Amino acid sequence: MVFSDLFFLFVFIPAFLILYMLGAFIDKKCFHVIGGETSCVVRNVVLVVFSLIFYAWGEPMYVFLMLGSVLINFIAGRIIERQQQHRKAALTVGVTVNILILATCKYFGFFATMLNDMGLPIPVPQIALPIGISFYTFQSISYLVDVYRREAQAQKRYIDLLLYISMFPQLIAGPIVRYDTVAREINHRHASSSDVAEGIYRFMLGLGKKVIIANQLSTIATQFLTDGFSQLTTAGAWLGIVAFTFQIYFDFSGYSDMAIGIGRCLGFHFKENFDHPYCSRTVTEFWRRWHMSLGNFFRDYVYIPLGGNRRHQWLNIAVVWALTGFWHGAAWNFLLWGCYFGVLLVIEKLVILKIQRYIPATIMHIYLLFIVVFGWGLFFFDDMSRYVQFVPALFGGGHEGSFVITKSAVMDKFWIWIAAIIFSMPVRKWVGQIAAKVLGEGTARCEAVVMTGRLVISVALLVLSVALLVGATNNPFLYTRF
Repeated sequence: MVFSDLFFLFVFIPAFLILYMLGAFIDKKCFHVIGGETSCVVRNVVLVVFSLIFYAWGEPMYVFLMLGSVLINFIAGRIIERQQQHRKAALTVGVTVNILILATCKYFGFFATMLNDMGLPIPVPQIALPIGISFYTFQSISYLVDVYRREAQAQKRYIDLLLYISMFPQLIAGPIVRYDTVAREINHRHASSSDVAEGIYRFMLGLGKKVIIANQLSTIATQFLTDGFSQLTTAGAWLGIVAFTFQIYFDFSGYSDMAIGIGRCLGFHFKENFDHPYCSRTVTEFWRRWHMSLGNFFRDYVYIPLGGNRRHQWLNIAVVWALTGFWHGAAWNFLLWGCYFGVLLVIEKLVILKIQRYIPATIMHIYLLFIVVFGWGLFFFDDMSRYVQFVPALFGGGHEGSFVITKSAVMDKFWIWIAAIIFSMPVRKWVGQIAAKVLGEGTARCEAVVMTGRLVISVALLVLSVALLVGATNNPFLYTRF
């Protein structure tokens, strides 16, 4: 089940909200209030049950894997908090088990295949990758480390830790929610009317990003880079990879928006995951804006513990970016993609960042876009033989062909291309600043106009998205496979 699905929108969410609001009523009537906030006992039970249903919808057997993983982390967390003598051992065991589960499900087949290619006859297991395992494994590690660092208290009840790990808004494709970010909100939270309004608006923006923009551009990327690859022209190669560049941004940031929006409606405040990365001027800046929850995880739990900028900096960067690439998938293209950006970041630190102020901003922006678009080619092709053919096609080595097909792909979806370009920029921020300046920031008139505008936009996005989803046969999120 995915967010951009008619069943999710019109069956799962309504059923969940009815029972969740009933749970809120019971919590208010039957459970005590702390600091003005009602306890969340029944609401948490409802949220856990629906999260497990959401996850089990596609892969019921892997629910038990997640339940077992959470149990191990629950026990480890309690030992870390209560047993001073065995804290480090419990942390080591807990983190190791999490990594082993991830490695077995995601990477064992890759390494077995590699050893077979080297002449070692090892059986290659056929293990279906559990959806979202990379995300909830990292959240489990975040929990153990935050408890070990005494930045948060260990959960006293298994179901509350299960809620943190399995919460359906961010379970299968992030963002990676750090435990210390939501530790208090698990048991004590409140969603005001403004939270609900903001959450619904944010969800609709994400739905529009996914259904209206990402899904439409995915057909172009598939048309040139998959279905028509054997006759790929230079123009087609560029058009296909640019379409994928926009597709992956609006797909993933759209999911993050929907997750943040649902969380906000429930009283959770997830941190932002994207900050208009295609507006960046350097690779360094790009990775501070793209998938920020993953970047922050590797910075705080890998890079800094290894020594950060203080010692072995280049080795630390190499380790982090090899892991970043490999986190995305058990394939050589992802590992090379991570190393590609790792090398570029080192070059920037040594040279480009020191002379950046002497280079026009437009040139820097073009440089960044070229680097990123080229890199997405390495990300897209998990078959390296195809990538080897793709690169020459980009630079004039493609098949000779008419521009009719390429022109058609642009003109038939002309307004989608325009929307992708416009909404990859901070348009919401600009509109908000203009509205505040014209109508007066904080005034009743400004708030009324903003609320009316958001309502109109939300309804329009919902209607258009539903119209596009009716009859759609394939609507997956790219990052659910990681």
